[in-house]
Amino acid sequence: MLDGFFKSNNIAIIGVSREENKIGRVIFESLLSKFNGNIYPINPNAEEILGYRCYPSIKAIKEKIDLAVIAVPANIIIISINDCIKKKVKNIIIVSAGFKETGNSKLEKRLKELLLKHKINAIGPNCLGIFDASTGLDTLFLPVSRLKRPKRGNISFICQSGAIGSAMLDLIAGENIGISKFISYGNATVIDESDIIEYLANDKSTDVICAYIEGVNNGKKFFSTLKKTAAKKPLIIIKAGITKEGHKATLSHTGSLAGSSEVYNAVFKQNKVIKADSLQEIIDYAKIFANIKKIHGNKVQIITNGGGFGIISTDSIINNNLKLACLSKKTTALLKKSLPKTVIISNPIDLTGDADNPRYKLALSSCLKDKNVDVIFLIILFQTPLVDENIVQDILSLKNKKPIVVVSAGDFFTRAIKQALEENNIPTYAFPENAASSIRKLLEYKGKK
Repeated sequence: MLDGFFKSNNIAIIGVSREENKIGRVIFESLLSKFNGNIYPINPNAEEILGYRCYPSIKAIKEKIDLAVIAVPANIIIISINDCIKKKVKNIIIVSAGFKETGNSKLEKRLKELLLKHKINAIGPNCLGIFDASTGLDTLFLPVSRLKRPKRGNISFICQSGAIGSAMLDLIAGENIGISKFISYGNATVIDESDIIEYLANDKSTDVICAYIEGVNNGKKFFSTLKKTAAKKPLIIIKAGITKEGHKATLSHTGSLAGSSEVYNAVFKQNKVIKADSLQEIIDYAKIFANIKKIHGNKVQIITNGGGFGIISTDSIINNNLKLACLSKKTTALLKKSLPKTVIISNPIDLTGDADNPRYKLALSSCLKDKNVDVIFLIILFQTPLVDENIVQDILSLKNKKPIVVVSAGDFFTRAIKQALEENNIPTYAFPENAASSIRKLLEYKGKK
């Protein structure tokens, strides 16, 4: 159903303004920046925009149109849809708002009847648009200067809310996490969350699916889709509108029925859906699922250069029902022989504040060889002077032995190194609690806990 969107070559944008920062104009400029297909701006009051010929309507375009993006006021939306019908356009994105989310259910009902009658696949209305990192297909109506687009990766993200989606994309891009596709679907008049999840379940460039959902209109269809999808790929969902007040806000946002949190929780558990309780957890869980494919057990070895972080990490490991690994006598003897007497050889291994890159590499490589260790919980505090950016290469040279999860808290210098690790598929967290809960979720999904 969504192939017609992501494999489009000829795209028409209805409502491209001559004024900068208007919605249709931003979409036009976003497509111009990276998309290699043909783009046709439509504005009956302009002959050209940015050097491109403008068309008075979609009917005036001679070429076949694969996808139309509509960014006109709600009160003239039916005119644009009828033009698309006459042009035989089968895929439409409607970013325009002003439908059931504002109480205008009558107009949305009319829109839905028209789209279904003519078998048109439509995303929206009241949505942000779609983005494909691999092809440059970008119909988001927020400018790149305000919303950085993420690099290419294997995580796909669907979002009912455009505001949540845009913030998440910006955060993901800032952490140097790659995505495959992003789909904002708004009121879900025709294409809903179940259709999108099913499509991504079969998308070869998507390994992990993340979703922000406010409400579901067809519970039976949703339940069936979750069951089929979770058997193929990790599916991480945050369900909003779980309180009475949140339910009310949901109705006024996308016009969706939020439903009982108990029902959703039961459905998620029954279908092996990974439930996130916050937007931060979506990012935390997504990065570990995207980067760690195999994990054999829950025995965790902590390596740190800060005693306090080692203690907090120990608490986090235990609080998440994970186990502290017990190093073999061979590993313990080797480390005691090779490392300074000030280093504490236990779990955590405290390399102390004067730890350098070679000390870290020795501890890491030794623990990775130990059969009693399943996961490395690697804490690196770059505020100490003897650990530098070259440690990234040391970690990468060992990363395929067993799962390594890095915890590193800090600002400028730390963030640059964290991004380098993320770029090389090492899940990295600022705080131990986030890392530990992510490991737990991965183990639960893999059935290793």
